[in-house]
Amino acid sequence: MSASFARAREFVYRSGRVLERRLFERLFGDASPEGVLAAVLAYRNADGGFGNGLEPDKLAPESQPLDVFFALQTLHEAGAREPEVGRRACDFLATVANDRGLVPMVLPSVLRYPRANHWNSVELEAEVGPAVGIAGYLHELGVQHPWLELVTQACFDEIERAPIEDAHQIHEAVPFARYAPRGEALLPRLADALRNARWFLADPDDISYGLPPTRFPREWFDDSVFEAHVARLASEQQEDGGWPIAWEPPGPASVEAWRAIATIEALQTLNAHGRLDR
Repeated sequence: MSASFARAREFVYRSGRVLERRLFERLFGDASPEGVLAAVLAYRNADGGFGNGLEPDKLAPESQPLDVFFALQTLHEAGAREPEVGRRACDFLATVANDRGLVPMVLPSVLRYPRANHWNSVELEAEVGPAVGIAGYLHELGVQHPWLELVTQACFDEIERAPIEDAHQIHEAVPFARYAPRGEALLPRLADALRNARWFLADPDDISYGLPPTRFPREWFDDSVFEAHVARLASEQQEDGGWPIAWEPPGPASVEAWRAIATIEALQTLNAHGRLDR
């Protein structure tokens, strides 16, 4: 079974933010990365961090570490190499980091604005994610900054100390393993940890929320398992052309933004594995 590229394209243009439309044009058209960069920078604050609902589950205008990760991940996907964006983000992160450089996923300011329910009970303590993903993308850009040097050692220490127990953090740790100096040695450890991680969606018939194998390196999985998840992904395209999400964002605009994000992610995976009807 293949998914319809034309229907997905219509959905992204109908429901996505400017950011998702720009990213779509970059990934599946002939647009330059400058359009994606301009869209991402619209969410940047004077402190060098990113906020304003860039990650659409919390709509606080103040900068959040999670939004920094989202920004750098998006620029990476678009091939927009902007080290200065990374250096300024480091300036912000240094102001909210603990003495090891680790930062909380979000800051208390998210509780003053519309947000998804899962942010009501989140721990606001420093942890390995999203710092590990941020550090990975910063290393790819060749950024040099005291905060990055500090947090890099903390990320190595945390990954080597004990298996990461959350699939989201393992997903964020993959760019760190790929781009941080000596990081490649961490990939087998991350792959082993994923099997028992919370929120890992191992069963392709499980319709609950989770991160499936298609969100992780292909070489971590047997062909039969991975192909079953690719087939499921292709089958999930909705009548409106987009892909569904399995959680409740804070409002209709966030729902549409997330579905556009999920649709672009699905198109990338399906296109790479020959399951996209173009």
